[in-house]
Amino acid sequence: MTPVESIEVLVGRIGKPHGIRGHVTIDVRTDEPERRFVDGARLRAVPPKGSAFTADTLTVAGSRWHQGVLHLLFEEISGRDAAESARGVLLYTDIPADATPEDPDEYYDHQLIGLAAYDTEGNHLGEVSGLVHGGAQDLLTIRTPDRRDALVPFVKALVPVVDLAEGKVVIEDRPGLVTPLPDDTDDTDTDQDRP
Repeated sequence: MTPVESIEVLVGRIGKPHGIRGHVTIDVRTDEPERRFVDGARLRAVPPKGSAFTADTLTVAGSRWHQGVLHLLFEEISGRDAAESARGVLLYTDIPADATPEDPDEYYDHQLIGLAAYDTEGNHLGEVSGLVHGGAQDLLTIRTPDRRDALVPFVKALVPVVDLAEGKVVIEDRPGLVTPLPDDTDDTDTDQDRP
C-alpha cells in the first residue's frame, strides 16, 4: 500500500460579499487561518448544489480582519456580483499527512478519527468516528460497541487525554454522555402499588 503524502482539509466557507471589489467574508473552519489564507494560497473550491459558481480553485489575493471576521479577496473573483455567486463555496487545502497544528492542544480531524475511546478507569467506550464543528465548541462523535453514536464536547474537562502515539482518547464519562443513563423502568415502588 502506498503511503498517503497529503490530506485534504476543509479550511473555510465563503460567506457574503463585502464592498464592491470582490471581498468576501469567510466562515473560518481552521484554527490556523494565518497559515491557510496567506497571499498566493491556492484553495480547492466546492460550490453548493445548484450554484452557478464554476471555478474549481481560488487563489488568495489579499486578506484582512474586520470586526473579528476574516475578509478575503481572490484573484478569480472580481466585483460584487462574482462575490455573491461564490456564497456558500467550501474551501479546501492539502496538508502533509504527518503535519500537526502549531498549538499542541489542537488536532486535525483526520488525526482524531479512528482513535479508541476509553473512560478514566480504562474501560473501552468505542471509537472516534467523526467530529462536529460547532460555533461554541467541537464535538467528538464516539461510535460505541453497541453501534450508538454519542456526542462528547471536545473540551479538556471531558476529554483530558488525547494520545496520538497510543491511538486513544480518554473521556471523563458521565451517565448519559457516552454510557447510557440507568434504566428507570425497573422501579416497582409506584403510587399504584400502594394500598
